Amino acid sequence: MFLSERLEQRVGAKLRKLLLAKPRGFCAGVDRAIDVVHMALELFGTPVYVRREIVHNKHVIQSLAAKGAVFVDEIEQVPSGAVVIYSAHGVSPEVRAEAEAKQLRVIDATCPLVTKVHMETIRFAREGLSIILVGHAGHDEIIGTMGEAPQRTQLVSSVEEAETVQVPDPERVAVTTQTTLGVDDTREIIEVLRRRFPKLVSPPSDDVCYATQNRQTAVKLLAQQADVILVLGSNNSSNSRRLREVAEMSGARAYLIEDATKIDPTWLENATCVAITAGASAPEHLVQEVVAYFKAWEVDEIDEIEAMEEKVTFTPPPELVHAGAKLSN
Repeated sequence: MFLSERLEQRVGAKLRKLLLAKPRGFCAGVDRAIDVVHMALELFGTPVYVRREIVHNKHVIQSLAAKGAVFVDEIEQVPSGAVVIYSAHGVSPEVRAEAEAKQLRVIDATCPLVTKVHMETIRFAREGLSIILVGHAGHDEIIGTMGEAPQRTQLVSSVEEAETVQVPDPERVAVTTQTTLGVDDTREIIEVLRRRFPKLVSPPSDDVCYATQNRQTAVKLLAQQADVILVLGSNNSSNSRRLREVAEMSGARAYLIEDATKIDPTWLENATCVAITAGASAPEHLVQEVVAYFKAWEVDEIDEIEAMEEKVTFTPPPELVHAGAKLSN
């Protein structure tokens, strides 16, 4: 018997319970973005170009590429007149201008919650406010949002940066946030900003994505029972990485994995209860593959822990709806 098999038998003998987070996996924005690519392929045929990863998940990208989606980093890589889809993370006005110059047929799969932050940024800039954007440098969403008002927007990623950021007029400041951050992620930073800028203007409703917060809430519930939490998601997924961090801060050992093949049995030694969740861009079939992995260890007590019910849905982009209507007539 191989060493790994003996180890799995030893670990499996201790493991009694498997918990599944609910909600987990795809959010409404990700569902919509993936559906957009499928619809575009059906309506226009191949190739359909997608600027950047439609969502941050390797398995999703590989699946769509196999069906004819061509993923590119920049608009300059798309042939003139072709169909191009913007990812769920949104783009800057500069990207839109490049697409127009190349006469591309654009389909915008930007998550409506990200679009909301773009609109807030534009409005704050028109009102002459300095804008502080709370988020992670280099994230596709941040790049797109900052592009709406680059001269007026500053990125703040930590409490330390919030303490030192400078603006021309401390009485005319607004704040927006990256949607894939949770309420807990932004609370301390915004508290510092409110202390420093008492007249700080906030959006009429939270920028934080409902799905990000719901998945973090569910992970905190899992951590009350589980010794180990496995988070399915890609390393470039901001909300997936944060789920792992939240799990650890809540007292569980936690690991971010692409799929079941990445599980290290040594992580599970002395664990009697393991929990599974998935980032907002991780497909459900990956969760079920992990479940099957543990069923092979004869773990038969499997429970779903529901933190709250999600009923949010988003309609397809109007350009796809109109294209479909024309073809059906």
